Amino acid sequence: MCPDNDTITVAIDLMAKKDLPEIMAIEQESFLSPWSEGMFADELKVRHSQCLVARLSSDKKSMIGGYLIFWIVADEAHLHNLAVKKEFRRQGLAQGFMNVMKEISRQAGVKTQTLEVRESNEEAIKLYRKCGFVVKGRRPLYYTDTQEDALIMWADV
Repeated sequence: MCPDNDTITVAIDLMAKKDLPEIMAIEQESFLSPWSEGMFADELKVRHSQCLVARLSSDKKSMIGGYLIFWIVADEAHLHNLAVKKEFRRQGLAQGFMNVMKEISRQAGVKTQTLEVRESNEEAIKLYRKCGFVVKGRRPLYYTDTQEDALIMWADV
């Protein structure tokens, strides 16, 4: 997971307000219509919101490699936001987040998980399918910035 062959430790931790500058940098490099810092700050206050970060650390430095936000309401979990810093993509971090979401959901008695994804986001769709999600519907013109449809995906816990 490290470009200079340095050993890196990954720890999944609760997101904190002090993390927002690093999270915003990842958010802005990851999405066409990024969330605002205020949206993240508000999410930290929502009782049923699970806000997690991957803290990457080595002898040389420490940084946030990605984040996951999902809600647990009744017996459903809904993925709201997942992003990984560009330099750490395709190394298992996003799949690790999905596994953590499933385990937290299972412990909370959740029966199903759901999410929306841009129909053009092939990498994310491939990841979600690998994690057991299947397309169950479509939200036409869900993404107003590009007039793109969202695929609605579901998975059993």
